Amino acid sequence: MRSGLSPEADPGEGAAEMEINPYLSREQRAILANARIGIAGAGGLGSNCAMHLVRSGIRHLVIADFDRVSESNLNRQFFFADQIGRKKVEALGVNLLRIVPELDLELLAEEVTGGNAVTLFGACDIVIEAFDSAAAKQMLIRTMTAAGKTVVAASGIGGLGRSNALRLHRMAGGKLYVAGDLESDVAGGFDPFSPRVGIVAAMQANTVIALLLGEEP
Repeated sequence: MRSGLSPEADPGEGAAEMEINPYLSREQRAILANARIGIAGAGGLGSNCAMHLVRSGIRHLVIADFDRVSESNLNRQFFFADQIGRKKVEALGVNLLRIVPELDLELLAEEVTGGNAVTLFGACDIVIEAFDSAAAKQMLIRTMTAAGKTVVAASGIGGLGRSNALRLHRMAGGKLYVAGDLESDVAGGFDPFSPRVGIVAAMQANTVIALLLGEEP
């Protein structure tokens, strides 16, 4: 299902012609514009990662999440108070289109499972894992790496401070990259705050862009 969304604010004349990322060569911009990236989860990691990808030049995103925006999400997720109650994928689509109105967004308001993950993300070049649940993380990593996909995941993003503990870990022969400290699990007693969640989401986006452009992630 394509988004069918349009920006909720006038982007201004000339927005369609605006080059949002002039720091790359034409060839590099073409690589990013033609890539298709999957994002499993549209919460703190997924919503912020999507924002960074769009600002970097990604134009095709497949985003899946069954949840709705709640007040408790606003401390760390790329949503706004007037979007509370909306499906996360729909609200995120609106916000991303306000950055670049010409995006190709496939917004899927459904739960990602071991039975449908390949169907949802099989056409994607890279898949981003953006779940809170350790079981869901493991499911997506196992399923998508077994399908031959590169996965950029996160583990250990909770709490405050300790910025230097957040690192990118390369695993599974380069098919899996995990950003975080591998310890401060938000489901294990570490509360999620915007700074560390945002850092890791940016690390995930940075890894995707580097991999696509042949740089060291």
